[in-house]
Amino acid sequence: MRLRNVTGSREYIADSRYVIHEYKEKKGNWKEVFGNENPIRVEIGMGKGRFIMDLAEANPDVNFVGIEKYSTVLLRAIQKQEEKELPNLVFIRMDAEEIDETFASGEVDRIYLNFSDPWPKDRHAKRRLESRQFLERYDHILRKDGIIEFKTDNRALFDFALEEVEPAGWKLDECTFDLHADSRLCEGNVMTEYEEKFSSLGNPICKYIISR
Repeated sequence: MRLRNVTGSREYIADSRYVIHEYKEKKGNWKEVFGNENPIRVEIGMGKGRFIMDLAEANPDVNFVGIEKYSTVLLRAIQKQEEKELPNLVFIRMDAEEIDETFASGEVDRIYLNFSDPWPKDRHAKRRLESRQFLERYDHILRKDGIIEFKTDNRALFDFALEEVEPAGWKLDECTFDLHADSRLCEGNVMTEYEEKFSSLGNPICKYIISR
């Protein structure tokens, strides 16, 4: 996906009070960021923020951290947050490889992966957010009863993700190859921008939920 650069986006992000800039210094102390003991849930690759904002608005007793590495799309999320001013939502601009340097052991309650970059070339497999390399990082920061939820319309990426679960020491709790046709798993489903777009084109949405 080619992203058009927005002039001044990095400066805008640097000045935003909704972005945690020294995020590695918050490791182990994220409850202080929010000022409460509520559980913390993280979306990695949040894009323009529709999914995590809808979740934060619907769950005021849960804290949310949205992670995005592209300034251009993070800028859009910040602009939406400036309108909503959700007190239980903050953002980080960073690469997901730093995730276990950002949160302490057991500090995160749940991780959401939505329509991740498929990195289609085999030599880039370890860069996929659903790879065993990333599952190992998530293992460090999730509570023992924590879960990961993953959605995509990319069947090849989903098949790869399923193959990674068991070798990485995780277990598959839920799985569907057509979320919107599964009345049970789709109940209460919160859509992302991509999910709405791709499902409207007739693309089936795959989803899994995994735990240790």
